Amino acid sequence: MKTALTCFSLVALGSASVHEFVSENNFICSTCTTVADYINSGMLDEAFSVCRGRTTKKDFTNLCSKLAARSGEIKHFGLAGKKASDICALMNYCDSTFDKDWSSLAAIDNSIIEAVNSDPKSTWVAGENKYWAGATLEDVRKRLGTIVDSKYSYKLPEVQYNANVDLPTDFDSRSNWAYCANTIGHVRDQSACGSCWAFGSTEAYNDRLCIQNKSFVQLLSTEDTASCCSGISCGMSDGCNGGQPTSAWEWFTSTGVVSGGDYDDIGKTDTCSPYTLPPCAHHVTSSEYAPCPSTDYPTPRCETKCGNNGYSTPFSGDKHHATKAYSLKGVTNIMNDIYTYGTATAAFTVYQDFLTYTSGVYVHKTGSALGGHAIKIFGWGVESGQDYWYCANSWNDSWGDQGFFKILKGADECGIEDDVSGGHAT
Repeated sequence: MKTALTCFSLVALGSASVHEFVSENNFICSTCTTVADYINSGMLDEAFSVCRGRTTKKDFTNLCSKLAARSGEIKHFGLAGKKASDICALMNYCDSTFDKDWSSLAAIDNSIIEAVNSDPKSTWVAGENKYWAGATLEDVRKRLGTIVDSKYSYKLPEVQYNANVDLPTDFDSRSNWAYCANTIGHVRDQSACGSCWAFGSTEAYNDRLCIQNKSFVQLLSTEDTASCCSGISCGMSDGCNGGQPTSAWEWFTSTGVVSGGDYDDIGKTDTCSPYTLPPCAHHVTSSEYAPCPSTDYPTPRCETKCGNNGYSTPFSGDKHHATKAYSLKGVTNIMNDIYTYGTATAAFTVYQDFLTYTSGVYVHKTGSALGGHAIKIFGWGVESGQDYWYCANSWNDSWGDQGFFKILKGADECGIEDDVSGGHAT
């Protein structure tokens, strides 16, 4: 048995599965662990349902197919008394070793700021945003919690629009639906947690719910989404370790999300479950925000009752359900959908220079790719001849243009037009 096990280990170690992005790496590890648990419990159907989409019923990633091909190896390790986490580590699906020591690199690089601002062709201005000042690139990579690699990202059925419909050159959801301006223009803070996937999705659904129902002025709970939309029922999303905004949209249809708000709303009586992770900034001299912790927060526990005890509606009665969830791809479809229904969720790859954005129309110029991020697009326009998407981030208002940014439209800049999702509110 010892010889066979050693042989299996050597074969496994020859096929590394480490991904350069933290969220994808976490996804690979958690998926393998879940599948291995099912296999060793004799639940083969459940094992390979892990990677099946709830809408399409198809395998949305090749990862489960690879694990299926190695099910004999997984069983062998299981019979040898190995736990699922140990098995996946032996098979190199849970290796968190990266080529670079990201903890030794500063998030804000002055040479990048100089390179952007000294370029006469630059369409944007770089600066030392307080949010990331004092942070390392390892800090940043952990906060980029959206899976953008097409091999692992969860896709919903696409919606197509008529390409011949005339659309305005400039559009801002805040002014178009002025009665929802406060909701659409509200900038949140995901804190020291890779929950951007839950923020970008919940915020966009929140806006659409307000637009559809003029009297709905509550904020929805990003915490409910981040902590409860998880595992098999949510594209293997995993809270602060990263997730799938498209699966969150699907979760809004099947489960719904309760009302909530920001950290400052804890103890109030107007919403159910506010975000329990405090806003922060890495700049220790910031007077407005407390310094971020040295290690990221764990995912808050999934609750079934409201955190605000004074809120009168019970948790189960406070769930707000979407009626449809879908993917959007291409400028025409994205614009039509936002123009008709309101803000949409988008995922894109963040590069180091994006951390220094302060104004203008962002176009990637320099720096390493750090990971995937989810935000909401609430409009578009033209600035100095450049078409742009107008977006809201979840890094509080000490980053960017008071929490907002513009990014080049029509060129799939950083993949911004590849992975857009939305849905219909009731």
